[in-house]
Amino acid sequence: MPVPVPVPVPVPVPVSAGRTAIQGEWRMTKQVSRRAAIGIGAATAALVATPRSATAAPGANAAGVAAGTAAQPTPVLIRRVYQDQKARAGGAWHSHVAMVNATGGLDVVVDDDADRVTHGYSVQKLAVAVAVMDKIDRGELRLDQRLDLTADIILGGSGIYFLQTVWGDEVTVANFLTALLLVSDNTAVRMCGRVVPALEINQILAAKGFTHTRVEPVANPNRFFLGVTTPRETHDLLWRLANKTLLSTRSSDFLLGILRWINGYHDGIRRDMSSAERSRVATKYGADYDTRGAARHEAGIMFDPTGAPTLTYAFFADSLGDLDNYGGTHPAVRAHAVLGRTMFDAIAPTPTRTPEPATPSPPSTPSTAANPPTPHPHPVDHAVVVPHKAGEKPELRHHNCMIDRRHPEERGVGARRGWGWGWGWGLGG
Repeated sequence: MPVPVPVPVPVPVPVSAGRTAIQGEWRMTKQVSRRAAIGIGAATAALVATPRSATAAPGANAAGVAAGTAAQPTPVLIRRVYQDQKARAGGAWHSHVAMVNATGGLDVVVDDDADRVTHGYSVQKLAVAVAVMDKIDRGELRLDQRLDLTADIILGGSGIYFLQTVWGDEVTVANFLTALLLVSDNTAVRMCGRVVPALEINQILAAKGFTHTRVEPVANPNRFFLGVTTPRETHDLLWRLANKTLLSTRSSDFLLGILRWINGYHDGIRRDMSSAERSRVATKYGADYDTRGAARHEAGIMFDPTGAPTLTYAFFADSLGDLDNYGGTHPAVRAHAVLGRTMFDAIAPTPTRTPEPATPSPPSTPSTAANPPTPHPHPVDHAVVVPHKAGEKPELRHHNCMIDRRHPEERGVGARRGWGWGWGWGLGG
């Protein structure tokens, strides 16, 4: 029987009309939050990291960033841009940035209230995934182990499983871990709880040296709130994961391959990057709101062209405005984009690939049956017609646009139109 591990509690916040004083989550009296629903309800490893031993972003200050690069040392520039973007976005920021120096050591670049215990929202899914992989490393679980995906476990909000509308699948542990980190699937959190209960997750995290990073257990031992962490402990988790000291090499590569994949979240840190640059950044985003305002978090690690981990970032911002905006125009998310470009420019540039020499095309043949066309390696996105009533003008939407398909009771009375949960990629999550 697992021994309960104390769960750190963030600083209490005052009660506002219609909400309880639980920091960091939706707790409207007639509205079930993403956090509450998770707690109380019934990829590839191709992009691997090598352990390390020890264009300016668009925006109001883009020109200043570019102009300052040559004049200021990199850490000074990053700190200046951070302070500037923090002031522009507003709110309360708790952040940590560290970067490898010329001698291979790790220097702290930004240390802004980095020990603040705060709700991590979907950034916490990193810690949950680590606990699951730890159990796999110990031989008590397998990535190819299958679990049934039944209707009673489905949770709306971010992710993909709830979009199926019918269930009964059998999915592997690898499947729901990929959904957990790539699209920040909320149902995947519940699947994780079925193989690693809340108390065991906290025991694993404590054994790995984390003091504050915990999930919040509830009455059902296989359900939990995503809980709390600190920017410094998030940095530590990322740095040890990238250097293969937190998990086995195979498990580390599996998680990093998902976090670095180019179909992941792009609104923040990776917004103003090429696909090659994005593949060098492992990132996880989280968002929600509480009585103090909106929260927009993002944490991750950047790799140099050789695959060595080079820079970690953990940005946790709360007490923000623009509660309903979960898109790329939110001021804090814009700040993440500017910071992402600035930090990425501080590490070694992406190597330029030498084009392969052209080869003569083979003679064409009239038989397409014998020579079927080769599928395009990157299928082109397409638009779909949203179901509509007769007489209404059809609406075209991009096939990957997130649509809130939750039942009105799940959205809650007066539920907000935005995505009130932690995102994991560009489609929500």
